[in-house]
Amino acid sequence: MKLYTRGQVVLGVLITALIMIMLALGLGFIRVPWLEWADAAAASEDAEGDAAAAASSVVPESEAASYRPRESADTVRAIPAADIAGYTQDEKENIDIYERLNGGVVNITTETVALNWFLEPVPQDGGSGSGAIIDTRGYVLTNNHVIENATKVLINLADGTQYEGNVVGTDPDNDIAVVKFSPPKGAELRTIPYGDSASLKVGQKVLAIGNPFGYERTLTVGIVSGLGRPMQVARNHIVKDMIQTDASINPGNSGGPLLDRQGRMIGINTMIASTSGSSAGVGFAIPVNTAKRVVKELIESGKVRRGWIDAEMFQLFPALVRYAELPVNEGLLVSRIRKGSLAQAGGLKDGTEPVRYGSRIIYVGGDVITSVDGTPVARIADLYTALEDNKPGDKVDVEVLRAGKTVKLKLTLSDRDESSGK
Repeated sequence: MKLYTRGQVVLGVLITALIMIMLALGLGFIRVPWLEWADAAAASEDAEGDAAAAASSVVPESEAASYRPRESADTVRAIPAADIAGYTQDEKENIDIYERLNGGVVNITTETVALNWFLEPVPQDGGSGSGAIIDTRGYVLTNNHVIENATKVLINLADGTQYEGNVVGTDPDNDIAVVKFSPPKGAELRTIPYGDSASLKVGQKVLAIGNPFGYERTLTVGIVSGLGRPMQVARNHIVKDMIQTDASINPGNSGGPLLDRQGRMIGINTMIASTSGSSAGVGFAIPVNTAKRVVKELIESGKVRRGWIDAEMFQLFPALVRYAELPVNEGLLVSRIRKGSLAQAGGLKDGTEPVRYGSRIIYVGGDVITSVDGTPVARIADLYTALEDNKPGDKVDVEVLRAGKTVKLKLTLSDRDESSGK
């Protein structure tokens, strides 16, 4: 055991105490009055220096209005009220529209019938799409191709409830359909209000709500990229004046509403044009004014009655042009006209010389229709487009080529469903 003298013990205690005091001062555990006074004096001198500098840089009142202080890296800036709330004004607008109207968008799924190996009909899953509730009685506006050939239509609401819907009416010409389900008594349905597609401008903001790839009530935002786009939606059906948008429209969005910044429906999301065959492309929507024009008739009668030129017509093709020695390459050759028809009464002339082309008999020598109601007609689809908004009994201006000369006629239209030209 090692022994220490009294002096060595006292010295060790003093050294230990000194070390503890120095550590306490360094960590701020012990307050020293004269050090606090020195720090306060130094701070006072710095404040006086800052005040003097500020006094020397006072901006004259005449320059105050245009004065903008230069900001350094550590300048504290005021935070806008929108940022304090966590959202920009544009984000608030998007959130408001979605929260108010997503309940008015439904997810539509269908069932179809197929034949098994034993040629027995069996149900199978069909397609899916979207729709907008337009009436509290349960009427839903969607695309015709969403419910086409369906044996069962299921309407799925935002609250998770599902109803079986009935197809009320279809308009293949415009790819529009109306479906109805029966909500329980007292149920409050959110409806999507109509807007006006006639006043749209390229560049204005639009929002799409739908169910792409089964992801229910998805919101996408974009702008109107183009107006008046003619798009073929079926073999003989071209929808004119479609809305082009860069808001994402993918499989499952079809039939859902395209909204303006006030939350009004200005279009029905319908299709995407893609060169790659994928979902990356340009979106198109049917103008809501087209829907407004036909929805009432679809609800009342299940279909849209349209006018038609009561004649058998053939779209020109090279072999026919060469054989008939026609001076034009595009148009509709009038082959036969029913006796006593409105077309005959209006002065339209049919062919007189029968020729066989494949399994068809075509009568050549008649008029070639080149324009209907101011719309150039090069093929059958153009005639459908030209007469899309005409009713039976309407009169239209028709230009035909007859014996190398242009002849103008005014024809009264018959009912397409009853016409031989259907």
